Amino acid sequence: MIQFLRTFYQAGLLGMNRRNGNYTLVRNPRKLYPFVDDKLKTKELLIANGIASPELYFTIERNSELNNLSRLNMFKDFVIKPARGAAGRGIFVIVDKVGDYWKKASGELVSMEDIEYHVTNIIAGLYSLGGVSDRAFVEYRVQSHEVFLPVTFQGVPDIRMILYRGVPVMSMLRLPTKESGGRANLHQGAVGAGVDMLDGVTLGGVYHDQLIEHHPDTNVSIRGIKIPFWPELLEAAAKIYDVFKLGYVGVDFVIDQELGPLILELNARPGLNIQLANRTGLLPRLNAIDRWGGLVENLAWEKRMEISRKVIKL
Repeated sequence: MIQFLRTFYQAGLLGMNRRNGNYTLVRNPRKLYPFVDDKLKTKELLIANGIASPELYFTIERNSELNNLSRLNMFKDFVIKPARGAAGRGIFVIVDKVGDYWKKASGELVSMEDIEYHVTNIIAGLYSLGGVSDRAFVEYRVQSHEVFLPVTFQGVPDIRMILYRGVPVMSMLRLPTKESGGRANLHQGAVGAGVDMLDGVTLGGVYHDQLIEHHPDTNVSIRGIKIPFWPELLEAAAKIYDVFKLGYVGVDFVIDQELGPLILELNARPGLNIQLANRTGLLPRLNAIDRWGGLVENLAWEKRMEISRKVIKL
């Protein structure tokens, strides 16, 4: 492992300090952060530009609106999220209705009082960036595509794709585990499987900074999974820059069994474990784009896709 990491660093591992100093601070204007840090603002922009995302049912902005939660009786499954949550904190997933109760993915039954308490915590800022007051929103619960069922635990996998100057450069499939509570968040114990950007097939993966080949709960290989709708995901990612204008960003997709690809959210400070999942560093690809010359981000999305394919082959 030590020899691998040494080789890894030599092969262009991007570290956090360089990511912050050379990429996020340089390429992401601060005035644009609210459009990705606030998931409701993200969703509004996606809807305005005709980009598919999970349907928004309704929002709760203050405690005086808690009575609106009675609308939940219309749904047997849904997701409640904090608008300014981070690292998957505060997400409340309901998978079924059982009498007067709702069932979480874990099987736990919760009452309307439990849901009201959770929403009040969201509004108070318990899960928000900086602890500021927040808004809760309720949206459609994604139904995981069947191809992912053997390599996931309870939750819905997502696909994280890194864009640099509007060019897709690296991706990974994030797989929920028992430890992560069904969430596709690496910080909470999910698995990250690298993805070959040319054909959308998974490589080996990473779990708690350890290189792995099998899902820790299902023991099924995480290598060789063909991600559905891969060309459509790349196209949607390449078009995202034209909407959000962030030069270094992570785009999170989910693939619904019925609806196909949906954009879940964007992240202006995407994590770096994606490099471990792919067994390669980001720097060679980022440097290649910078050497392209001119304003790459101002090119049509089709041209940026051509650049992506050429960069990946280097």
